[in-house]
Amino acid sequence: MKTQSGSAKPIKNLLPEALEDLEDNILNDSTLHRVAADGGRLDQVLADCVPEHSRNRLQQWVKAGRVDVDGKTVTEPKYKIYGGESLAIRVDQVLTEAEAGQFQPEVMDLPIVYEDDQILVINKPPGLVVHPAAGNWQGTLLNGLLAHDPVFMHLPRAGIVHRLDKDTSGLMVVARTLAAHTHLVRQLQARSVKRLYRAVVCGVPKVDGTVNAPIGRDPRQRIRMAVTSQGKEAITHYRLLEVFPGCSLVECTLETGRTHQIRVHMAHLGHPLVGDETYLGGRRHPLPEPAAQFGRQALHARQLGLIHPETGEPMRWTAQVPADMGQLLEDLRDLAGEA
Repeated sequence: MKTQSGSAKPIKNLLPEALEDLEDNILNDSTLHRVAADGGRLDQVLADCVPEHSRNRLQQWVKAGRVDVDGKTVTEPKYKIYGGESLAIRVDQVLTEAEAGQFQPEVMDLPIVYEDDQILVINKPPGLVVHPAAGNWQGTLLNGLLAHDPVFMHLPRAGIVHRLDKDTSGLMVVARTLAAHTHLVRQLQARSVKRLYRAVVCGVPKVDGTVNAPIGRDPRQRIRMAVTSQGKEAITHYRLLEVFPGCSLVECTLETGRTHQIRVHMAHLGHPLVGDETYLGGRRHPLPEPAAQFGRQALHARQLGLIHPETGEPMRWTAQVPADMGQLLEDLRDLAGEA
């Protein structure tokens, strides 16, 4: 099976040279072995080390005595990790969330860009939630994947290895086999997956630059992320593409993949994304009407590059911005031409 919409192009230098984590098979062995790359609470470190399992499940395993730190069983999820510790997680006889009947298949029209026996690439539309959570238990990408092919029923999180925010559009890769899942997670952990975004931001940042500022939960508003000294390393490279009245189009490249990373980093620079009510804050930015009326954060995952899990071939996909963001850019270009 192999289907493709658009084009997949070879790219170079995406394969990681080495990894700190020690596993051979993420899910096939009864015990997973990891090395803690960063410090923090044990459950948080585990969530970074094995993102294919939910935080709630990891906390249950810790409390059940199924996690060892440097050979010693630890049963407290808040246990302090400093970085460099050897972690062992016993995961035998664990069903995936879908197998346990937690999530139900829902037929939907998935905008598939590429699909073969190992991976599926989707161009996620804005408004589609990736994974069920409080307030969004149905109509998510995960539900759609379970209906698209029964194979996803037997994979952690239905093969989903990374996410986009609900109102962010663009390219995502999904694993179709356990082997592909393992390979993709390793690439993400090694920061070798190439991800380019287009964003419309308030004001005009420098022509190009890099934001290297740690991101963690905002202590004042837990639903937000923020630049904080207690956060995790986060690096975003940006490049100015076009300038409009009151706003501009930038291209962002992620070196890390923190929650809301581009949204937080651009707001940290004083140039929050157009339409992003979460990070615009109390500051009012003078914007032309098309930008002021835009109903979501103007962010699109335009390009995705990775190593194919089975063939080892570098692959790349590009997806144009969706209709609403395309219309926004057209209106802004018209205004720039009139200025």
